[in-house]
Amino acid sequence: MVPEHSDRHIEALDEIAGRDVGLVRRHEPLSRHCTWRIGGPADLLVEPGNVEQAVLLVKSVADAGLPLVVIGKGSNLLFSDRGIRGVVMKIGNRMANFSARGNRLFAAAGISMPWFARKAGRMGISGFEHTVGIPGTLGGLVLMNGGSQRKSIGTNVTRIWGITRAGGPVCVEAGECDFSYRHCRLPYDGLIITGAELTGVTGDPRAIRREMLAVLRDRRSKFPLKQPNCGSVFLSTPDLHAALGAPGKIIENVGLKGASVGGAQVSPKHANFIVNRGEASACDVLSLIGRVRKDVAARYGVELCCEVRYVDDTGKTLSVDEVCATIEE
Repeated sequence: MVPEHSDRHIEALDEIAGRDVGLVRRHEPLSRHCTWRIGGPADLLVEPGNVEQAVLLVKSVADAGLPLVVIGKGSNLLFSDRGIRGVVMKIGNRMANFSARGNRLFAAAGISMPWFARKAGRMGISGFEHTVGIPGTLGGLVLMNGGSQRKSIGTNVTRIWGITRAGGPVCVEAGECDFSYRHCRLPYDGLIITGAELTGVTGDPRAIRREMLAVLRDRRSKFPLKQPNCGSVFLSTPDLHAALGAPGKIIENVGLKGASVGGAQVSPKHANFIVNRGEASACDVLSLIGRVRKDVAARYGVELCCEVRYVDDTGKTLSVDEVCATIEE
């Protein structure tokens, strides 16, 4: 059900939808645009086909005073059950250009990371093998300095191109991003990443492919890939890992492997994954995360921090830790 809006809100949405901003969908269920398959409708979901359309969309939304939420494949997001009363810009397959100069790779933010890793590997460029199983886009991975096997994409980033929330184009050097484990602090508040330059090292394409296949086999054996999920829910920091082990093991130790709230379940296969068994709501997921955090804190005296972010119906992106703390109060 889509909530009622003011005439001015509807007029602003209509004006944006009528411009050359890309592929426009009205009242689009966000459950179709995240790997958890959870979320209500967005007033407008727009997929720009190039940077020019993205700039026009950002400026139009800013001029209209509407909320703007930027997503890739939604692999690290939990959307409100009410959806979003504003505009969602999806940077995906329509913005997925790729080129190379030696070991320097240039890619648009919407490019799929598995595709990017395989392409680099076929060219004999190593350093991206750990990303081959990550179901996200380049832009999303850079924004959170994501990766696997305790590696991070920030190691390979040399510069980033983006758009400010006012619609101005910028270029940022990697040294300005304060990359650290699963963290990237961009120098412009709310910068929208449109592309990046990355560097790898020369390698044997056959050896790179073998390593990628090993990474994929390892993921299939450990993770619940056949059920909707967002990947790892809780952050495995070096300090936590050294003191108590990985979050999945900690959650299993407190007896919550397989625990559920509504349609959300702590995966029986890997306890740092929460899966959607078919009808899970955002409220179910938040309640289950809150239960895990509470039980782990009671047993070990530590608070697990979440990797996933929550997007509420006003378009505000919040840490799930913050949302759960509010619910617990």
